[in-house]
Amino acid sequence: MKWGPQPGFTFLWILAVYIFATSSCLAATNPEIVSVQKIWDKGEHNAFTDLIRFQSKWYCTFREATDHGSSTGVVRVIESNDGNNWRSSALVVEKEIDLRDPKLSIMPDGRLMLIMGGIVNNDDGQQITRAPRVSFSKNGRRWTRPQKVLAEDHWLWRVTWHKGIGYSVSKLGDGKDPRRVMLYKTQDGLEWDWVTEFRNIPAWPNETTVRFLADDEMVALLRRNQTAWIGTSYPPYQKWTWSDTGIQNGGPNFIEIPKMGLWASGRFYSEDKNTTVLARMTRTHYEPVLTFPSGGDNSYAGMVWHENLLWMSYYSSHEGKTSIYLAKISLKQSAP
Repeated sequence: MKWGPQPGFTFLWILAVYIFATSSCLAATNPEIVSVQKIWDKGEHNAFTDLIRFQSKWYCTFREATDHGSSTGVVRVIESNDGNNWRSSALVVEKEIDLRDPKLSIMPDGRLMLIMGGIVNNDDGQQITRAPRVSFSKNGRRWTRPQKVLAEDHWLWRVTWHKGIGYSVSKLGDGKDPRRVMLYKTQDGLEWDWVTEFRNIPAWPNETTVRFLADDEMVALLRRNQTAWIGTSYPPYQKWTWSDTGIQNGGPNFIEIPKMGLWASGRFYSEDKNTTVLARMTRTHYEPVLTFPSGGDNSYAGMVWHENLLWMSYYSSHEGKTSIYLAKISLKQSAP
C-alpha cells in the first residue's frame, strides 16, 4: 500500500499542512502589565534587585547606598506574604566593604543562598580590590556572615541550580586589562570549580545569566559594552555557540515559562532615555516588547513565574529617587 496523500487529496493535504504551519508561526504571546508598585525607597539609593519565592513567601533583595557608584553599600532583604505589603527581613553588612549585585537562589538542601560582590575602595572612592561573597539562610531572616569565594578580582553573577549543581559566570579583570568571563560550578556555594572560559568575546563581556532547558542545554545571556550575545552549550558546557542579538542590554536576566518559551529583561538603551524592558527571547534572538515605568538609573530585574503571572522586581529613578518596584505581567496567548 502506498502511504501519503493520494492524487485526489493532494491539494487539501498541502493546504492543511500550510494552515497548521502558518497558525503555529502566527500564534503569539502578548505581555500586558497588570500592575506596578513601588515596594521600597527607604535607602538613599536602592538598586540592583533580585526576586524569589521561598517557603510560600516573596523575598526581594537589593543594594542600599548613597549612590550608584563608589559609596559603601549594604544588602537589604525584604519579604512579603502577598506581594503587596513588604517589610525588612534582614540587612547584610560587611564593615568597610561595598556589597552590591545581590542575587538569590534556593540550594538543593533547601537553604537560601545570597551571592554578591564585595569591593574595597580607597578614601577617594577608587576600587582597590574585589571578590565575590556568599551568605546562607534557612528562613530568609537570619543570614550567615558573608564569606569570600574564588580569588580576588572575580565577580560571580547570578547562580542557577541544575541537578544539584550551581552554575555561575564570573567576570574577571577590571581597569585597562581585557575583561575575561568564566563559567564556574559548585555543590555547596563555597567551593567553586572552573568549567570553561568564554573566549574570543570582544567589547568587554561581563554580567551573564545562565539557565537550563529540558534537554540539559545551557543558555547564556551575556552583556557587553556593545550588543548582548546569547550562547548555547550542552554538557559538559565547554563548547559554546554564540549569536549577536544586535541590542544592548544592562543587568540581563531571563527565565523559561512553561509553554511560552524564554522571556528576558534588562536595561534598554535609546537616544531618548534608558528604560527597563521585557523581551521575547530564543537561543539566537532578543526582542524587547514591553516597557515598564522607568528611566535614568534603572533595570537589574528579578523574574519569577507564579500563578500564571510573571512577577518582576526592578529599580528605577524615573520618579526622582532611585527606588525598588514590583511589576506583575500577564502573558496571554493570542489566536492566530
